[in-house]
Amino acid sequence: MNKEKELKVVTLMIERYCRGKHNTKKHDLCEECSELLEYVKQRRERCPHGDNKPFCSNCKIHCYKPSMRAKIREVMRYSGPRIVFNHPILATKHLIESKCEKKKMEKE
Repeated sequence: MNKEKELKVVTLMIERYCRGKHNTKKHDLCEECSELLEYVKQRRERCPHGDNKPFCSNCKIHCYKPSMRAKIREVMRYSGPRIVFNHPILATKHLIESKCEKKKMEKE
């Protein structure tokens, strides 16, 4: 997945999580979620795979600190099912790409 598309999806998911858990307004983030988003952007920028990067959940290299990995996992679990209502096409594409990538990696 290319960088811009991936960052768009992650940003939407973090915004959804922050709205639901921290009662922020649409497109606003609390300090904790802002730090998480900046960390994600930083990690993505430094990814050794570049634009051939697999989804982090399918990657053999774990470049997130354990605490941030746990936090982004929590965000994904919360936002994943909910993002379908606001961005159904984007969510469906993301899910399909993730499943296809996982199958491809299992074959290798």
